Amino acid sequence: MNSDIVDLRSFYSTPLGRLAEHSIAMALSAVWDNLPNERLVGLGYTLPWLDRFGADAERVFAFMPATQGAVVWPGNGPSSTALVFDEELPLLDSSIDRMLLVHALEHAESPRETLKEIWRVLSPAGRVVIVVPNRRGVWARFEHTPFGTGRPFSSGQLNELLREANFTVSSWSDALHFPPSRRKWMMRFDHLFERFGRRFWPIFSGVIVVEAQKRVYQGVPVAQRASRRVFVPVLSPSGASRGFPALRRNDEGKPVG
Repeated sequence: MNSDIVDLRSFYSTPLGRLAEHSIAMALSAVWDNLPNERLVGLGYTLPWLDRFGADAERVFAFMPATQGAVVWPGNGPSSTALVFDEELPLLDSSIDRMLLVHALEHAESPRETLKEIWRVLSPAGRVVIVVPNRRGVWARFEHTPFGTGRPFSSGQLNELLREANFTVSSWSDALHFPPSRRKWMMRFDHLFERFGRRFWPIFSGVIVVEAQKRVYQGVPVAQRASRRVFVPVLSPSGASRGFPALRRNDEGKPVG
């Protein structure tokens, strides 16, 4: 089941969502090296973190998968949002310095093809930072949060996927060590759970955060992709003209009746 853009935005506006946003931001800070004037792209629902980590970037874009939907971002100024298909990104080869994935890879139709497409658009020194639900974590078992939908990963599975797509893992981090409870008294102890969880039970974190660098010394096999699904905009209803009868014409080609 895919996360809808409305559900994602609603979740991060709740107290539990704000705690999750802060926890993931702390984990991203542990793997995020400062690259001035970088070209940064967020894929999935990355808006809460693009505002924070894209402040020094030359340009920032928010790409949202077609199955998820899109919202306008930022709130003031020209829009930097695009509705995309994650296996065919509208970018030139080697045109991006870093790509951030949140609520994206676990919903991809083919995670391997998505990572290969990201490899194509990253510069030779480009980096990808991925946040995915942890297969061993509690958050992946409850569907009242966006981390309970899609395909969770273990660190071993994620490492294997990145290696097959010609990426080299450079650092790991984790977040969401507190339980996904919406009870206020439980959320008061989130900082304690986070501190002890990162120290004593990191393998049971809610999400895994990994940074990987593009590997350019190994060739990428070229294979023709299968046909893709075509996403039809909901504002253009298909078959709208089927209910209208065809016009009858006379011998001179003029409509009659």
